[in-house]
Amino acid sequence: MKKELVVSAIKNGTVIDHIPADMLFQVAKILDLTSRNTLVLLANNLDSMKLGKKGIIKCQDLYFNQDEINKIALVAPSATLITIRDYEIKEKMNVGIPSYIEGTVKCYNPKCITNVEKVTPRFDVIDKSELKLQCRYCQKITKKETLTFL
Repeated sequence: MKKELVVSAIKNGTVIDHIPADMLFQVAKILDLTSRNTLVLLANNLDSMKLGKKGIIKCQDLYFNQDEINKIALVAPSATLITIRDYEIKEKMNVGIPSYIEGTVKCYNPKCITNVEKVTPRFDVIDKSELKLQCRYCQKITKKETLTFL
């Protein structure tokens, strides 16, 4: 079986692979990729043994910090981050939903102190499969459907 490269290779940077096809543009949005001054390649609805259909993002000369990786994990927990240097894979890691989130997501409760004063939002992840976050300040639950990124 012949394998074809659908999206061109990058010399240095990060590849975000195994993004569920319906989450590709959400990942691009939360990482604010449209405002980056670098080459960004997006491909969607690629065939995937793991997901059926997947998306992939390749970012030339761009590497993500832990907060950005946490954002990816919240919307695409099946994603894989691949670090590329001189066209070679140097590191490959699966993103994972952490046990707590800090300074990444707004609390769903409009009366929470984090939405009224300059207090950093902090959440405990109480359900990774359904994605439910419990605010450490007001105890309200923020669900995947109500996530708002900072």
